[in-house]
This record gives sequence, structure tokens and C-alpha cells, in this order.
Amino acid sequence: MTEQPPLSGVYGAPPRGVVEAVTGATQFSPLVPGSAVLEGLADGALADITLLAPPGTVERRYVMAQSLRVLAPGGRLAIAAPKDKGGSRLRKELEAFGCAVNEDSRRHHRICVARRPEAPVGLDAAIADGAARFHETLNAWTQPGVFSWDRVDPGSALLAKTMTPLAGKGADFGAGIGFLSKAALASPKLESLLLIDSDRRAVEAARRNIEDPRASILWGDVRTAAIEPGSLDFVIMNPPFHDGGTEDKQLGQAFIRRAADVLRRSGTLWLVANRHLPYEKVLAEVFKTAPSRADTGGYKVFEARK
Repeated sequence: MTEQPPLSGVYGAPPRGVVEAVTGATQFSPLVPGSAVLEGLADGALADITLLAPPGTVERRYVMAQSLRVLAPGGRLAIAAPKDKGGSRLRKELEAFGCAVNEDSRRHHRICVARRPEAPVGLDAAIADGAARFHETLNAWTQPGVFSWDRVDPGSALLAKTMTPLAGKGADFGAGIGFLSKAALASPKLESLLLIDSDRRAVEAARRNIEDPRASILWGDVRTAAIEPGSLDFVIMNPPFHDGGTEDKQLGQAFIRRAADVLRRSGTLWLVANRHLPYEKVLAEVFKTAPSRADTGGYKVFEARK
């Protein structure tokens, strides 16, 4: 029986014309719901992998180290990043792992190509630095790369302080590691809470942080998740407004429209957002009322009723 060759992998969405993944490569990004888990691969399982590098230094080095770990000796790693989001550091970081690097520049990105050395150096330390961990100050599990991974987001803190006790069935859109969900679950009248997030790392942390039997947790896209229209009494959210590092106001607006779709008549949306984000118009379009309940520290909170 012929032995199957190692697989090809891709992490994220490397821009076309910058660096191309092998056709049919397996997706490993934790930000793509349903993708494979890079950490779950055995050492030397891949022949090649193509990465769009994360912008955060700790997260980027973690992904590089995991990629080198799962490559067979001599396997090819191609990695790209915008010059102002880690691209200028790619070569130096790869060389620190013992790689010989070919570097190119295209469309405001740096592209580095390297072969896995026989004995890379420093992989274990980089993997440990970027791995999931229990954060003593947060009193919660978290991981570098997750939204507000090492501090309580001030917008979420304001919403948790402002919203009234919740009752019935609800959802936390973009739940992260579960900070807002914990606050919501403090209400004894809450019957069930669905946590949804598109970041697998956040979902895995939330599963460790939220032990309440009323909670269920889903790795998925809020905009397409299978939630019956008109089935919920409330939605809480601190919606994202960046996609791939670029501000995208339409993302938060889509979360608001989705909340209106899944809420029953007279259901409530509790929303916090940065003050500059233009959500008032879409709130007025899809909700009967949406009064402001707090406006401080650069954040605004709305209680919108369908």
C-alpha cells in the first residue's frame, strides 16, 4: 500500500497576488468556523503551509512555531503580512527559529518563504507563550489573539454594569471568553443562553469558563448561525467592528439586524459600542425603540426593544 504524502495547509486568507496556497489545502485558522485544528496535528504531518500572519507578536510567533512543528523536515512555509502589521519582522522571527529565509515584497506585504530545518530552535517556548492559559487577574481561561484576551474590555464592563437582570431565552453574540455571559447568567430568571463566537480559541476558553447548565456554546458566525427567527427573549452583544484588521462598520450593523431577526416581538437587545460607530440608524430601522442607557468613557449602551 502506497503511503499517503503529507497534507498541505493554509492559515487565514492570504491575499491573491501576494502569496498563493496550494489548491485543496486544508484551512487551519481558528477564525474560520469549521476549520481544522493546527494544534491537533502530529509533528511532521504537513508538506507545506501558507500563512497570513496574525498582527500580534505573541500570536504570530505561536502560529509560526506550530506551523514549523507540523511541517515535515524540509517542508515549505510561506508567510505574508502587511508591512505595518508584522511584515517587517517576519524574516527576523523565522531566522530566530533557525530557518534560512527568502524574502520578497509585494502589494504592501512582506512575504517570506522558508524550509523547515532539521532541528528548529525555540518552538516550545513560542508555543508556550501563545497557548491557552488561566489568567489570574481575569479569573478566566483565555489565549493571546482572542479579543481583549488579557483584560476586561471597558465596553463590555459598562454593558455588564448597565443592563438589567435578564429573563427567558437569549443569546450572547460574539461572546468571546464569556465575560458578558457570566454577568447575564447571574439572573435566576434566565432560562437559557446561547454563546456564539467565530473564534475557536474564545469558544474553547468559554467552555472552560462557563459551567452553568443553562448555557450552550457554539463556534460559528452570528450572521448565519441556525437560530429560529423570533425565538429569543433577549440578545446581548459587544459586536466586532474589525474584519481582518480593517474597520468594518457593516459587521456590527449585520449583528444588529440578526438580533432583530431572532428576537420575538417585544424582545430586547442590549448593545454596547464605541461612541463613534454609526449604529443609531440601523437600530431605528429594525427596532421599535432604542434609547441610550449609558454614554461614558468613549462607549454607548442601548436597550433596543423590538
